[in-house]
Amino acid sequence: MKNIISIRGAREHNLANIDLEIPKQKLVVISGVSGSGKSSLAFNTIYATAQRQYLESMSTHAKQFLEKLQKPELDSIEGLSPAIAIDQKNSQSNPRSTVGTITEIYDYLRVLFARAGKPWCEVHQQYAQKHTIQNLTSNILKLPSQTKLQILIPVQISKKQCSKNYYEKLFSKFRKEGFVRIRVNQRVFLLEETVNFELDEIQSIAIVFDRLIIKDNVAGRLNESLEKAITLGAGSARLLIEYLDGTQEERVVSEKFTCSVCQVNLPELEPSLFSFNTPQGACPRCHGLGAVMDLDLDLVIPDKAKTITQGALAPLLLHKKMFSKFRGAIKRLCEDYNQNYSAHWNEFPEWFQQIILLGENIQIKGQKNEKKRRKKKFEGLLEYLKRRFHQTESRKMRQSLADFMREHVCPDCHGARLNKYALSIRFAGKNIDDLTSLPLTELYNFFTSTKVDGQINLIAAPLLKQMLGRLEFLINNGVGYLTLKREARTLSGGEAQRIKLASQLGSGLNGIIYVLDEPSRGLHPSDLGKLIDNLQRLRDLGNSVIVVEHDEQIIKRADYLIDLGPHAGVHGGHVVAVGTPMDVAKNENSLTGQFISGNLAEFLPVARNFSSKKLADKTLTITNVTQNNLKSITVSFPLGKFICLTGVSGSGKSSLVSQTLYPALAKALNANTSLPQGAFAEILGVENIDKVININQNALSKSPRSNPATYTGIFALLREIFSELPESRLRGYTAGRFSFNIKGGRCETCKGDGAIKTEMHFLPDVYVECVDCQGRRYNQATLEILYKGLSIADVLDLTIEAAVEIFKNYSALCSKLETLCAVGLGYLKLGQSTDTLSGGEVQRLKLSAELSKRQTGSTLYILDEPTTGLHAADVQKLLEILHKLVSYGNTVIVIEHNVSVIKSADWIIDLGPEGGARGGYILDVGTPEKIKARGKTLIGRYL
Repeated sequence: MKNIISIRGAREHNLANIDLEIPKQKLVVISGVSGSGKSSLAFNTIYATAQRQYLESMSTHAKQFLEKLQKPELDSIEGLSPAIAIDQKNSQSNPRSTVGTITEIYDYLRVLFARAGKPWCEVHQQYAQKHTIQNLTSNILKLPSQTKLQILIPVQISKKQCSKNYYEKLFSKFRKEGFVRIRVNQRVFLLEETVNFELDEIQSIAIVFDRLIIKDNVAGRLNESLEKAITLGAGSARLLIEYLDGTQEERVVSEKFTCSVCQVNLPELEPSLFSFNTPQGACPRCHGLGAVMDLDLDLVIPDKAKTITQGALAPLLLHKKMFSKFRGAIKRLCEDYNQNYSAHWNEFPEWFQQIILLGENIQIKGQKNEKKRRKKKFEGLLEYLKRRFHQTESRKMRQSLADFMREHVCPDCHGARLNKYALSIRFAGKNIDDLTSLPLTELYNFFTSTKVDGQINLIAAPLLKQMLGRLEFLINNGVGYLTLKREARTLSGGEAQRIKLASQLGSGLNGIIYVLDEPSRGLHPSDLGKLIDNLQRLRDLGNSVIVVEHDEQIIKRADYLIDLGPHAGVHGGHVVAVGTPMDVAKNENSLTGQFISGNLAEFLPVARNFSSKKLADKTLTITNVTQNNLKSITVSFPLGKFICLTGVSGSGKSSLVSQTLYPALAKALNANTSLPQGAFAEILGVENIDKVININQNALSKSPRSNPATYTGIFALLREIFSELPESRLRGYTAGRFSFNIKGGRCETCKGDGAIKTEMHFLPDVYVECVDCQGRRYNQATLEILYKGLSIADVLDLTIEAAVEIFKNYSALCSKLETLCAVGLGYLKLGQSTDTLSGGEVQRLKLSAELSKRQTGSTLYILDEPTTGLHAADVQKLLEILHKLVSYGNTVIVIEHNVSVIKSADWIIDLGPEGGARGGYILDVGTPEKIKARGKTLIGRYL
C-alpha cells in the first residue's frame, strides 16, 4: 500500500464530495479562507474517522469511557494510523489541573522530593535528622567511657483530663507495667513515692526506661533498650546524658525526621505528601486549591457614597424580609454610638464601619425594654453573611450570596496548596512550591546548575533527566515564561495547545497522525521558528503532522500544502490547489498561493487615522500598573486611533489591557464591579470615552437555539415582517407566533429544536429529526405563512448573503445583513447554531453587531488576537472594518502578533523584552514607521 491517506467522497459539513490523497510522514498544512472546510477535513473527517476505527476495536465495556464521535459523511478513507488531535480548546476547567500536572513534570517532582528531599525546620533553621537503631547505638557508644545514660519515653499528657485522679491512675498504670522511675518536669522520682505537684505545675512526664553506663560490654543492652523505647515512644525517645564533669545534655532520638531542638516529628516522605489532591499533602484550609472563597468588600459595598437604605451594603437589599432583623440591629447600633443611620457610608468614622462589618462585644439596648442594656455580641455583617451562606438550605440564597464573593489566596498556604509538612521538605535549598513558582526557563537553569553528590545523585539523576527533557520541549515551544503551578484553566488556547504538543514530543511515539489547529496562535513572529522546528521533529520521528494554519512562515516550510476554497461556506469545500508551497504559489486560482507569492499585497491604510477635533491630543492614561509581571508601568493610549499592543508571549499584553484597563473602565463607565480589578494607581482621561466594549472570542451562548439571526437582532425584524403579511393579519398572528422559543407557532413535539435527542448510554447521543416538523421547528399552520414563497423556516435556512437580495426592500434588516457580509460572514446561515462557530467567527459576529449600532464616536473597543483563525484575505476585511470603526471617532486597541495588522496600526505599544518575570516593561511606542526605523525591538526588526 502506498504511504498515503486516501480520501474519497468527503462531504462533512460544506466539503463538496472531495477526493484527496495526503502523503504520510510529512508536515502537511491545510489552508484556505475562514469557513472553507479546513477543520471539517482535518478534524471532522480524518481525526474523527481514525478515532472511530480505534473505538470499534474496543470492548463494549471500554467504549462507555471513551470520547464519542459521530460518523463523518464520506465514501471511504484508507491508510489511517492512530490519531491524536491537539486543538486550541482549553477543555480544562478543573482548578486542580496545572501546567505541572498536564505535562507530568509535577509527578516527577513529587518523587524527587520524596526520595531526595530533606526536612527543614523553619523555626530553628536546620535540617531534621533521621536515624536507624544501629546508627544511634554507634553514635552513643562514641561517648566517653563511664558516661551515665538514661533512656526516657515521653508521655503525652491529656490537658482536657488533667486532674489529681488522672495522674494517680497514670502512675498506677506505669507501675503495673513494670516501670520503676518516672521524670516529672526535670526531676526523677520512684513510682513507689508519692509525687506532690500542683496540677498546673506539671509540664512534662517521661518514663525512665533504662539507665546505663557507657562501657565495653553495654552495646547489646543499649541496642535492645533503644529499640524497645523507640517502639513504645511511637518512633522516638529521649536520652539524658550525664558526663564525668557533672554536666548534662538531653537529646531526642528518632527513626523519623526530627528537629534536634524542637523535637517535632515529621511524616515519612512519600510522593503522596507532595500531592495537593490527597489528604496527606493538601493544605487543610483550602483543601489543595490554593484559594478560598471569601467576601469581597468592593462587592459588598459597591458605592460608598450611598446610605445603608440606598444600598451601600448591597447584600441587605437581596431579601428585605430576611435581612430586616440585621438592619434593625444596625439601627440600634447607630443609636448606641450616636451615629446617623441615614448618613452615607463614607461619612461613618472608620472605627464604626469596622464594628458594622466585623462585629464587637458591645453594650446594646434590648429590643423590648430600651432602658435595660445588656452585654451582647454584635455579629458583624461579614460574619453574618458567611454564616448564612454555609447554613442556608436555599440554593438561590447561596448563589445570591456567592455573587458577593471572590477567590482569595489561602491565608495558610499562601497559594502553595500544600500543608506545612510538605512545604518543610527541601531539595537543594528549595521547597516544592519554590520550584513550581519559577518560570520554566529558570526552573530548567536551576536543575542544570544543581550538583547532587553521592547516593542522592543515583536517585535524582533519572528523575532530572525526564524533567529536563520536558522542560526543554516547553521552552522551545515558546511557553518558557509559564510556571508549573499555573492553573490550566487560565491558559489561552494557543498556550494549552503548545503544552499538549510538548507532551507529545516528550512521548517519543511514531507512526501517529497528529492533527493541530493553528498552533501559531498567540506566538510572536520570533517564536515561530522554534514551533516549526518542533513540528518537523515530530515528523522526523516517523509521524504524519497535519496542521490547519494561516501563518505564512509555517505554510512556506510545509512539505505539502492543501488549499481549500475558493471561498467560504456553500462557496467553499473544494480542493483549489495541492502540492509543495512553490506549486501552490504558481496557481492563480489559489488565494493562499497568491499571498505567499506576493501577487496579492497586504492591506495598508492610505493614511494614518487622525483623531477628531474632540479627541485631538486626548489620551487615556493608566499609571503604575503592577498586575502580574508588569513592572509599575504607566501607559498612555492616544484616543481616536487604531492602537496595537505587541510583544512576545507572556510579556504582559493581556495583563495590561484585558486584566487591568478593561475592568477599570468597566467599573468607571458601567459601574461593573463583578470583574476582578487589576493592580494600578489611577486612570486618567476616562471622561473622553462614553463606553468600553471587549470583543473577545468567548462563546456567545451555551444554548443550541442561539444563532446569528437571534444574536444580531435580525430574527426580531424577520418575525415583524412575517407578522405584517396579509395572511398573518387575517389569522391574527403576532410576531410571537414566529418564534421557536415559545408555544403557539413552534412544533410542540420537539419544542422548537427540530430534532429529538435519544440517549444511547455508552454510544453517542442520537439526534433524530422530528417526525412532525421534519426538522423545521414550526407547526404546519405557521409554515403556511409565506414571504416571496419562503416560510420562516426557509428564511432561517438561507445564507446571509442570499437573504440580502430577498430582503433588500427592508433597509433596517438589509443594513444588518450587509454588515454581516462586510465582516466576511455572508456564508453563514441565519439559523446556524452559534455553538458551531469558530472563535474567529464569533468575534466577527460580535463586531458586526457593534457596527450595526448607532455610533457615538467615543467608544473604546478592545480585541485580543482577532486574526485567530483568519486567512490573509479575511485579515484584510477585518482591518478595513477596524479602520472604519476608528474613522467614526472611536478608539480600537488590539493585542496582536500578525505583522500585517501591526503595520496598519496608527500607534504601537511594544512590551517585553521577554515573557514572564523578564517581561512587563515598555520597550518602545510610536507609529510603525518610527518603530521600524529605530529597530531596537524584535517587532521593529520584523516590520
